[in-house]
Amino acid sequence: MRLSSLADYAIVMMGAAARHCGGSRVNAACLAEETGIPVPTAQKLVSLLTRAGLLVSVRGQGGGIKLARPSAAISLADIIEAVEGPIALTACAETGRHDCNLQGNCTVQPHLAAVNQAVRGALGDVSLASLSAGPNKIRGTELRA
Repeated sequence: MRLSSLADYAIVMMGAAARHCGGSRVNAACLAEETGIPVPTAQKLVSLLTRAGLLVSVRGQGGGIKLARPSAAISLADIIEAVEGPIALTACAETGRHDCNLQGNCTVQPHLAAVNQAVRGALGDVSLASLSAGPNKIRGTELRA
């Protein structure tokens, strides 16, 4: 399983936004410069993340973007789902999808919901606060390389 570049950029950008938390609002161009993400991509991500309720955007003088809620209340799963949609390892695991040639004969599909929940749970346990706190820190524990 690999994240798309857009989801990866969203995580990086949200980390940068979290570092500005409590300070003045920043704009997409500022976050793009800070992170190295191209400005058009940063603007697209601001739109997606705002639509998902993770960022709040204010127009006009003194405007900009800020986190919609504290970084401890935003998970890695929230960010990924804002860009990628629901976390599902295969298309058949998404509700309402019935376009697989193996449907009806597949013995794996009934178990994928549990796998998806485990992946979503693991990503949900990683907060934006822990990601923006520094390298190797997740939920207050040292990660070993």
